[in-house]
Amino acid sequence: MSVAVRTGKSAIRLASGVINTSLLTVILILLTFACYSIWDTNQVHHAADATNYEKYKPTVVNESVSFEELRAVNPEVFAWLTVYGTHIDYPMTQGKDNLKYVNTDALGNYSLSGAIFLDSQCSPDFSDFSNIVFGHHMEKQTMFGEIGLFTDESYFNARRYGMLYYEGIEHGLEFFAFVHTDAYDRSVFHAKITEPEEQQMYLDMLLQKAIHIRKDVSVTIDDRLVLLSTCSETSTNGRDLLIGRITDKAYDDPFIEPAAAPKKFPANTIDKLSSLYEQAPAWVKLIAMAMSLLLIFLIIRTIIVLRKRKRVRTLQMGGE
Repeated sequence: MSVAVRTGKSAIRLASGVINTSLLTVILILLTFACYSIWDTNQVHHAADATNYEKYKPTVVNESVSFEELRAVNPEVFAWLTVYGTHIDYPMTQGKDNLKYVNTDALGNYSLSGAIFLDSQCSPDFSDFSNIVFGHHMEKQTMFGEIGLFTDESYFNARRYGMLYYEGIEHGLEFFAFVHTDAYDRSVFHAKITEPEEQQMYLDMLLQKAIHIRKDVSVTIDDRLVLLSTCSETSTNGRDLLIGRITDKAYDDPFIEPAAAPKKFPANTIDKLSSLYEQAPAWVKLIAMAMSLLLIFLIIRTIIVLRKRKRVRTLQMGGE
């Protein structure tokens, strides 16, 4: 075999190795980024999960001691909001402006999921005619992610009541309308309406804009309204609002079911593994993803090595 031929074959093998290594590196980088993105998204949704706050929820049993513990951590927490039949079960905050709790949680920490908060112009004792409450529209049934589901009439009809706790007392919420509007609709996002004529015009406007209305609920300007507002998926700058009135009567939650028996692992092995993975903490899932990446790397690396050896043998046989 001539020197030129050997040099050419060596150059081909070198170029092939560089290409394979480069492709493998790119694949690993993409896989790592994908796994990180999944983990980061899960962390955001986990931070927004209502179960993170359930130990602070005021109840008759604990006489709101836990709620006062939360207020000691963040004095700007002043109320608790629950919408029966959903996962909306959160402490409510109010900042000096409407920007703070867009990216701050109820504990006062930075968070992309933010917190449920009352418009800064509204009175924290809910004495205003219109009380506007904001929350992020998030996936996985967190924050106000379920408000948009009230677009469906059957979903709206099935979820009539909620609870609003403030000043040490549980009050009822009766939802009577669902409105879809624009983020810049000042006729809807209007706080501090004090004149009776303006209040009546405001109420008439809401009922006129409403997609769904409970015709058996008679709402007047003597009521105090609560508007739960979040972003809409159906339009750019769209906003969905679930509108209710505060009542002195606290309603029972019709969706509470008797305590279920402990879940048994399914007989199917795959279902067992899936169930275990769902219950595993975040660090275990990270290790599992890292091991998966390592396994993929080893498989790809083995394939490349075997192909390289086969190529070398072919070249050697051709040169003999």
